[in-house]
Amino acid sequence: MADLTLALDIGGTKIAAGLVDPDGALVASRRLPTPADDVGGDAIWDVVAELIAQMTAGTVVSGVGIASAGPIHLPTGTVSPINITAWRDFPIRDRVSATLPGLPVRLGGDGLCMALGEHWCGAGRGAAFLLGMVVSTGVGGGLVLDGAPYDGRTGNAGHVGHVVVDQDGELCSCGGYGCVETIAAGPRMTRWARAHGWAGPPGADAKELAQAAAAGDSAALQAFTRGARAVAAMIASVGAVCDLDLVVIGGGVAQSGALLFDPLREQLARYARLDFIADLRVLPAQLGGDAGLIGAAALLGG
Repeated sequence: MADLTLALDIGGTKIAAGLVDPDGALVASRRLPTPADDVGGDAIWDVVAELIAQMTAGTVVSGVGIASAGPIHLPTGTVSPINITAWRDFPIRDRVSATLPGLPVRLGGDGLCMALGEHWCGAGRGAAFLLGMVVSTGVGGGLVLDGAPYDGRTGNAGHVGHVVVDQDGELCSCGGYGCVETIAAGPRMTRWARAHGWAGPPGADAKELAQAAAAGDSAALQAFTRGARAVAAMIASVGAVCDLDLVVIGGGVAQSGALLFDPLREQLARYARLDFIADLRVLPAQLGGDAGLIGAAALLGG
């Protein structure tokens, strides 16, 4: 099969590889767990190399797109994912280029690639000014502005999880305070609900919290409402700055459906009062876990 792009999606829990055709269809994919950090950076690379070998065996590809957890540094092609501490300034672009010499290799943040995937083949088709975001164990995002991916100076534009929505808020994993991630990320919502009366089982996560909220648990419902309000405030701010017309939200917390989206839309109507963003739409993502791979392929011009 001709004109296939090899796509890689590198995260803290899994590393995925896929083959994407010119129409954005994911024709094959494989996933392996990301090794623990204590095995070292080269062992993590070995998983990437194994997936590359598996996906290109007997297959000709025209280029490689890489979606990686960040921060990334586009000028050098290196990545320093917060959730892969064994990789600091890891030369992922050069490593892939050396493995597949002569092919174009493009790198992008995982949030940007999610946005690109949804823009190309998912809920964001036709939107010229799009924020794609993931609300899960963290809050991430990426921007498509005037129909094109917006990387920013270093490749890290779109880190909307670190928009400050509470000036007196909690310490965030980024080192700052009051970021939307401190309120709306799944583990933070779960922790807040426990502190306010939710008696969830040990080890319960956002999925169990959503089940409790759907069953009417007051603290669980308040946790979702509180998280939705923080996300709405952030969207209103980013929407005003970037003149957005659409926001697409995926991730584990977003899979709770109306528990998140109903209060989010209600609060967004309260915050987004300027005429040019008053009709800003918010939709659930359509591509699920495949968005990063499809968006990585889109880095090469999909």
